[in-house]
Amino acid sequence: MAAAEEPFADISACQFRWAMGHFATGVTVVTSVGEDGEPVGTTASAVSSLSLDPPLVLVCFDLESLTLRAIREHGAFVVNVLAAPQRHLSANFARRGPAVAWDGVRHRPGSTGSPRLEGALAVLECTVENNLPGGDHEIVVGRVHDVEVTSDGAAPLLYWRGSYLPLSAAASARPGRLSSHDGVVSQPLCTSLSPSSRDRGHRPPQ
Repeated sequence: MAAAEEPFADISACQFRWAMGHFATGVTVVTSVGEDGEPVGTTASAVSSLSLDPPLVLVCFDLESLTLRAIREHGAFVVNVLAAPQRHLSANFARRGPAVAWDGVRHRPGSTGSPRLEGALAVLECTVENNLPGGDHEIVVGRVHDVEVTSDGAAPLLYWRGSYLPLSAAASARPGRLSSHDGVVSQPLCTSLSPSSRDRGHRPPQ
């Protein structure tokens, strides 16, 4: 009998979160422009490069995400890769929908009009190439049209097993080169992650 035909026991969402929490990730804020012309954004860790030729990235969004709704309409977005000192931005953009506060968030519009956050390690400006179903999420494939990388040597913001890595640990782990992709053990993700958020990608809690 082929593996696909074998009966498998279902795992719980808690088990799945806890297992995937062992995969350390960087943290991004994905930004776009809403129907009213105002900036929108959400914290996301389910972000990955997809192709070099053409240059493509993918981002996964909760189906109820307000940022996803904006990206569908605007047709473009920016992936802002956060530095370790920008943990406050991760928390801010992990809030639900209108609760996200843009006051005091320094940013400027990119070529598509989507916001680029100041101080980000890297920004990738994208237009929507494709949208694909992914269970309770939607996979947005973006074609990268422009990139910008910081040269200040800041460490990346890292997330692992329900916590951010301490700044000192992230700093000691970073490479010495300009381009880098680089918390601590806490309680299982099933208790440290909020079960749902109305405007989230796949991302760390506040």
